[in-house]
Amino acid sequence: MHDAVGLRPVLIDDLPILRTWRNHASVRAMMFSQHQLAEEEHRAWYLRVCQDPTRRLLLAEDATGPFGFVQFADVAPGGVADWGFYIRPGAIRGSGTRLCSAALEHAFSALDLHKVCGQVIVGNSASVALHHKLGFAEEGVLRDQKFINGGYLSLVCFGMLKPEWIVMRNRRPV
Repeated sequence: MHDAVGLRPVLIDDLPILRTWRNHASVRAMMFSQHQLAEEEHRAWYLRVCQDPTRRLLLAEDATGPFGFVQFADVAPGGVADWGFYIRPGAIRGSGTRLCSAALEHAFSALDLHKVCGQVIVGNSASVALHHKLGFAEEGVLRDQKFINGGYLSLVCFGMLKPEWIVMRNRRPV
């Protein structure tokens, strides 16, 4: 299924579905913060982030409805931003590629970014593979960078420049 993907700002009414996805064991296991989010904590996070003009929270939708979430931090025209994302648990195969492709197009066109950076927990092979598939360059490993669940975990760092995205986008079949 290759329906068009739309991205729109996350609204407060979207928080219940995002919290359900985020609290799913398969999503939580790949996050830097892996505890179950309470409703109040999630709402406070959303209200705080919405006050930050350098942050963007986006919901991905297609003809079947919402299926993914992406956020950008440190957004500024011509700037370098960090991203993070997850898809709805149980989403159809290829949903991650569709979400991230739409998000990168948005990042380099609407947000006019120069570079998008991502960090992936070592062992999250699906996200590592997705970054490679999208054309990100692996820029290094931050050893024992995050203390999660009683131990230190390393992070794989990725980066994509706007000209690299343009080349990758133009190679993709329509």
